[in-house]
Amino acid sequence: MNIDEQVELLMQGTEYGDEDLKKAMAAELRARLIESEKSGRPLRVYCGYDPTSKDLHLGHTITMRKLRQFQDLGHDVTFLIGNYTALVGDPSDKNKARPILTLEQVTENAKSYAEQAARVLDRSKMKIRYNGEWLSELSLVDLIRLGQNFTVQQFLARENFAKRLEKDEPIFLHETFYALMQGYDAVAQQTDVQVGGTDQLFNIIVAGRKLQEALGQKPLVGIICGILPGTDGVQRMSKSTGNVIPIHTTAEDMYGKLMSVPDFAMEKFMRLVTRWTPREINALLKDMSANKTHPRDIKMKLAHEITSIFYGDDSALKAEEAFVKLFQQKEIPDEMPEFKLPEDATVVDVLLRAKLASSKSEARRLIEQKGVRLDGETLGRGDVPFPHAGVLQAGKRKFVRVK
Repeated sequence: MNIDEQVELLMQGTEYGDEDLKKAMAAELRARLIESEKSGRPLRVYCGYDPTSKDLHLGHTITMRKLRQFQDLGHDVTFLIGNYTALVGDPSDKNKARPILTLEQVTENAKSYAEQAARVLDRSKMKIRYNGEWLSELSLVDLIRLGQNFTVQQFLARENFAKRLEKDEPIFLHETFYALMQGYDAVAQQTDVQVGGTDQLFNIIVAGRKLQEALGQKPLVGIICGILPGTDGVQRMSKSTGNVIPIHTTAEDMYGKLMSVPDFAMEKFMRLVTRWTPREINALLKDMSANKTHPRDIKMKLAHEITSIFYGDDSALKAEEAFVKLFQQKEIPDEMPEFKLPEDATVVDVLLRAKLASSKSEARRLIEQKGVRLDGETLGRGDVPFPHAGVLQAGKRKFVRVK
């Protein structure tokens, strides 16, 4: 790729909330890439992951995909596990303080992160580090000196802190340490480029760049990735809303969940979690808008692409065949009862009210036995809100169209 193509690929799917800032970051990235090409020194790129839980979903892999793009272009990529920042808890996207984890909990959660990351990143080039390497060495005096570069007003102006202040909800002092700690991660690694989600904008663009400059380093380029919606296509992918596509599942389940994503959300998935280039994506979108290709066929191509990343081409093909057999070859009845989805109903509630199960225990047993599907995708929990309208199947022969 030439420099223009590299910039286009690396900036694909980024969101800054400010067009001027995005243009500035693109210009700085271009300059760094040119500099790297001339000097022969790969860029030092990293993204940090706080192991606050064990289970990752597709939304967590957006930044990993961006790291992979840098790897494929020959740059020095670090997968940083925030075993020390996780002890504080990132307040960036939270309206209340996160519970403080113990070092033992963080260590336990971190064990599966490298394994999951290797499903996206190139194992042979994957460098893993823990920020406890340098953060554990900081003294109280060091922390004070880092804090001298920021004002309290800068932190209170952050949207989530401002909302909590307005509601008279507590903002704990330790929460302000997080941005300092993450900023110091960039300094310790002499970072050229840091990748993160939109909830990391302050930590990367303000804290990281400011600390590097204050300590005599060239400010990093922030690559701020957009947020992936869930299977509803609207809300952020989150376990709390039940709209997730987990990584640790089956190829059939992942493919089915991707096929349930609304057409209008497909472009987000293309730009954030596929291996496709901007040119390839634009060509697909152009064909779809010109009615040259049916949206269903584009979605099948998308589902195959993403499933193959995690399970390989053979498994993705088998998952596609299973989906086609079930839905396109009409192995579901053409006519079935209809059921209007009540507000705030859980999966178990719908199974009971639609008479697909005679009791809560039967409903839970069906779910545990992976016998409950929505549009072909297995529903793994009964206590979460019902995901969306579609064909609900319980066992082999019971079907209801949820509206």
